[in-house]
Amino acid sequence: MKMNNNLTLKALAALFTIASSISAHADTLLVQSTTSTANSGLYKYLKPILKADTGIELNVVAVGTGQAIKNARNCDADILLVHSKESEEALVADGYGVKRFDLMYNDFIIVGPSNDPASVSGSSDVTASLLKIAQSQSTFASRGDDSGTHKKEIKLWDGANVDIDTASGHWYRSMGSGMGATLNAAVGMSAYALTDRATWISYNNKSDFKILVEGDNKLFNQYGVMLVNPEKCGNVNAHTGQQFIDWLRSDTGQNAIAKFSIDGQQLFFPNAN
Repeated sequence: MKMNNNLTLKALAALFTIASSISAHADTLLVQSTTSTANSGLYKYLKPILKADTGIELNVVAVGTGQAIKNARNCDADILLVHSKESEEALVADGYGVKRFDLMYNDFIIVGPSNDPASVSGSSDVTASLLKIAQSQSTFASRGDDSGTHKKEIKLWDGANVDIDTASGHWYRSMGSGMGATLNAAVGMSAYALTDRATWISYNNKSDFKILVEGDNKLFNQYGVMLVNPEKCGNVNAHTGQQFIDWLRSDTGQNAIAKFSIDGQQLFFPNAN
């Protein structure tokens, strides 16, 4: 009888451990995210608000959008939060995303040294500015990492009819790195670079660099969020993931995003659909 009681206690302890583990997992999400949202400090700011409101905790993997989408396809995510709408919609079309939602936006900018060798300062025409950079063969530092920013940059060069493949290794330098490292390289080489505004605001190594080109509608930067499809990936924490998306899109989540600022500058603008 004593042995049976001991076995019962051990069994109960094991069940409690399993239940606790399941409970902890139920409130924790793995988010594959673009680097700009993480590097800007947005998640650090949102996490305690989210935790207080819902009990949800986030584990964020911050990589380029292209890699984040690959990770989602490999079922290594509950949530995808990135900024390349065309690629996001393709993920949904392929069945790996449940539904894509607009979440927030900001814009891209071209930054560069104050001596501005291509004479683009003050321009709001990104196509004309890129043509000037190419024609003057002024050094341009590209992320070159299949991120959302890199995808946007390629589209902008295509729109300007500039063959960057021919220029690669000459005035066009592909870094194959994240936004922060690319900005560091740009500053070191006195090169132009395309960056999202949130990363630029939070970037601390600006040297004599400044924003040179901004305000073109082509520089609009939309962020989207989606639940990875549990029908494709059985490990997805679907219930908590949808709860997180609903919170982000609610008045509480949207107001929290709107209030996030650095030095009085708002980094992201909510526009949940």
